[in-house]
Amino acid sequence: MPRIEASPSSSSSPSSTDVAAAVAAARHGDQGAFGELVERHRRELHVHCYRMLGSFDEAEDMVQETFLRAWRSLDRFVDGSGDGGSGGGNFRAWLYRIATNACLDAHRKSKRQVPSLASFVDVPWLQPYPDRLLDEISPADDPDNVVVARETIELAFIAVLQLLPPRQRAVLIARDVLGWSANETAELLDMTVASANSALQRGRATLQDRLPDRRDDWSTTVLSTEERDLLERFIDAHERQDVAASAALLRDDTRITMPPAPYVFEGREAIVGSLTTAFGVESDGDWRLVPTVANRLPAAASYLRGHGETEFRAFKLDVLRIVDGGIAEITTFGYALFPFFGLPPVLAPG
Repeated sequence: MPRIEASPSSSSSPSSTDVAAAVAAARHGDQGAFGELVERHRRELHVHCYRMLGSFDEAEDMVQETFLRAWRSLDRFVDGSGDGGSGGGNFRAWLYRIATNACLDAHRKSKRQVPSLASFVDVPWLQPYPDRLLDEISPADDPDNVVVARETIELAFIAVLQLLPPRQRAVLIARDVLGWSANETAELLDMTVASANSALQRGRATLQDRLPDRRDDWSTTVLSTEERDLLERFIDAHERQDVAASAALLRDDTRITMPPAPYVFEGREAIVGSLTTAFGVESDGDWRLVPTVANRLPAAASYLRGHGETEFRAFKLDVLRIVDGGIAEITTFGYALFPFFGLPPVLAPG
């Protein structure tokens, strides 16, 4: 089975007859029919794997692994499903089961753990997720899909998920994010309903203890006027390399982290000291920043024009968390994911 490349999805959800026909064709070697059937689920499966693993890149690998496993085990789906493999929802649930198991297998191989979570430094593999891709998931195309709200994709939520044991994490995502029933979740993970419910309670307790209290503010999928305004001021201050203007945007308890680097800057005083150095005589050059959105949070893509250079080259991505009119957290990532944000590697002068 060759790599399945992304292709435009259908404008509507397939009927049970369509799914059955596509599965039957795929069983006879029609890779095109299979690719068209699974492609409509690519983005939602990618987001699912991202929640499980916290890494955009690893989620990419897991989606491809999911499609490969599904292709190789089509006979099992048809023979083992209650309706002969004809239900579109049943096929979607089957893909989720494969994706979840692929993530659990990847976790077992990596053996990585997050024993504590003092900051994002403790999750060095954490990566941002471009909103432009989140918006590809539309309930208008498939009623089983739900709009990805901030509360289920924000960086803090993704990081805290990594604290949970993998199966507990999978249970919580299935129940509280995907909206699956206890029976469906137990079947997904080959658990008893009682075990799944127990895992859910423990997972919810961890999230309640570790996530910010103001989670009601996260139900939106668009930036607030306050967030857009603060992002604009953040960009302006950075481009002018104005320490005072930058400092005025910060809360007293602002934190900056830079996964996978182990650096943490805590508090306005420490951050201002760092800015004074970065924007002072040791400045690396001139900056241009482009507004964007990551994990339903305001973000700025930074481009640097070094001394003596003519072009602004991709440098970093800052994701902002804003609380009560001030920047509470800045998470700085590299530029590797710029293409997925629709951002160019170089900006023209001007």
